[in-house]
Amino acid sequence: METVGTMCRGDVKTTKFFKNTMPKVKTNAAAKKRFALTGTGKIKRKHAYHSHILTKKSTKRKRNLDHTALVASTNERQVKELLNLR
Repeated sequence: METVGTMCRGDVKTTKFFKNTMPKVKTNAAAKKRFALTGTGKIKRKHAYHSHILTKKSTKRKRNLDHTALVASTNERQVKELLNLR
């Protein structure tokens, strides 16, 4: 291991190791709560407009909003980038 340099934080002296390591890639926290993968690799999502102000919406409309849907092919690349899927 070759040391790159030392940094001082207050009275603690730390040494940086592993000069050639890649940075970690983080998954977007909001995206991982909102999307899920199917067994075939497609991305599932929930419908909007089904969380509040439900009294004015018809039963049929609320029932249809309850089901999950698939992310459109035009948005799939963006969602995969947020989830770090390639």
